[in-house]
Amino acid sequence: MAHKIPRLGGNHFMADINPADSMERRTSMERPSENQEIMISNSNKNSTAETTYQIFAGSWNVGGVSPPDYLDIQGWLRPNNIKPPANIYVLGFQEIVPLNAGNVVRSENRKVCEKWNSLIGAALNDKKNKLTEDEEEEGDFRCIISKQMVGIFISVWVSSDLCQYIRHLSVSCVGCGIMGRLGNKGSVSVRFWLHETSFCFVCSHLASGDKKSDKRRRNANVTEILSRTTFPPGPFTNLTTKILDHDRVIWLGDLNYRIYLPDATTQDLVEKQKWKLLLEYDQLKTELMEGHVFEGWQEGEINFAPSYKYYPNSGLYFGRDHKRKHKKRRAPAWCDRILWFGKGLEQNQYERVESRLSDHRPIRAIFMAEIEVLRAPEGLHSFLSDNFICLPNDFDECFCDKIFT
Repeated sequence: MAHKIPRLGGNHFMADINPADSMERRTSMERPSENQEIMISNSNKNSTAETTYQIFAGSWNVGGVSPPDYLDIQGWLRPNNIKPPANIYVLGFQEIVPLNAGNVVRSENRKVCEKWNSLIGAALNDKKNKLTEDEEEEGDFRCIISKQMVGIFISVWVSSDLCQYIRHLSVSCVGCGIMGRLGNKGSVSVRFWLHETSFCFVCSHLASGDKKSDKRRRNANVTEILSRTTFPPGPFTNLTTKILDHDRVIWLGDLNYRIYLPDATTQDLVEKQKWKLLLEYDQLKTELMEGHVFEGWQEGEINFAPSYKYYPNSGLYFGRDHKRKHKKRRAPAWCDRILWFGKGLEQNQYERVESRLSDHRPIRAIFMAEIEVLRAPEGLHSFLSDNFICLPNDFDECFCDKIFT
């Protein structure tokens, strides 16, 4: 029966919103001629400048709980309710639907995705916290792509002034769950170019469990995702197709790595907030140091409490309420993580956020990313702006998706 199981790995553009239907504006520039494209290509090395942008990466396992209409996620996306601290938001979710058989086969639930995107848009574009008209215009964020595979959901939002410089946008899904193919576990990855720099963001939910064999399954999931994730080459032969070929790579999600200690010991050290001691026994840290997984990847310093596992709608870790009976034992762990690969990324912030929607706490990281910007060669100003080039993307337009309302 294995041949009947769908392979969840896409190398074509997929979006929850059709860009052709939701494109809000079209670039005013015409496509360069063949000779002009050659001029642009030949001048890349000598005509680029470097700038920096802030990237917000967030991950949250919401435990199959549908978000209520009143859910306020500004505390996650906008620390201290100030203006958004980043130019690009990459938000990854796990278990946006319960992982039952019906949802695993269905793969997508548009209503749930729209609900989350609506909440994200409301939080990022909150008019109440914008003091001036200029700030209101600068603070406008648009969803350029979002994609669901069963419980995994990624949504990418970009400030409106950067949308015209996004191109070669695509997504790839890899299922690593039931029988190694279904999407209850796996990844959804998004890649794009911003100016002349390529980005790849991987949102994953790896194998669960606290046995040693489960750790090996998680490592195998990572290997599968790196191997099977493939993006289309596009109209130019030099486009990267694999995750690690991109200039800037960020991996976020519920990686599910646990702590190598007895449950009682872990609970005791968590209560005493002995984070450094606990991290000495963290599975992911150990696997990274020993070179068993994520070779060459980096993670920022962890100075926050484990993000898993809590009683629903409670500040108590699972197992700390001795009045309740438990069928399974679940010790606290840093299951939710954010890593990056390569140069050109500097992490300025890495922390968890307090929200009691699920048994996980959301986490976030803010990066400073170096970006190569292409200056306009002389003689091309008839169709280019005075400062930057916006080459048409794979859809012959610089598009931004509508915000869900």
